[in-house]
Amino acid sequence: MQLRLTRKLMPATLLLGCLVALPGLASEPAAGLSSVEQAGYLANLKRLYLQQDERQALLLHCNALLSSYALRAGYQVGQAQRQDRLYQLRLGAPGELLLREEIRGQGSDMAVRNQRIALFGVDPFIRYDCPSSGISCVLYNPVDGSPLLTIVRDHQGAAELAKALSFLIRKVQRG
Repeated sequence: MQLRLTRKLMPATLLLGCLVALPGLASEPAAGLSSVEQAGYLANLKRLYLQQDERQALLLHCNALLSSYALRAGYQVGQAQRQDRLYQLRLGAPGELLLREEIRGQGSDMAVRNQRIALFGVDPFIRYDCPSSGISCVLYNPVDGSPLLTIVRDHQGAAELAKALSFLIRKVQRG
């Protein structure tokens, strides 16, 4: 009797085990882009921005995303100190990225900060955080983990910008 019950439950147990194990196995390759996906992504950017150089296409894409997802004073309803935060990236010396941050206040107030980011030996993956209670997303500096950019709160925009910046950092690191 016990043997028959075991034989009947065995296929169900194996099926259940496979269903539980498969999502874990399937999610492992999705953690990073495969070389085919990466090549397709870069080819699409080169075609979109009419560039032959992948670094230039990535740089143009990052700057377009920074312009699209800029944290503008119009998004900051109800805040006392509303400011526009605008960013622009440029290539510097080999292994270096230049970031220009422009903060415009409500009058003629304007502050400009230029930052050099040395990228050799740095983890190229950009982390970001979009707190549910705020109006902005923060992308973190890969060098020291400090806040690097502040954009409007948009998870997809922050994810796309982090992805493009990560690819750009890898290209700059390769020289």
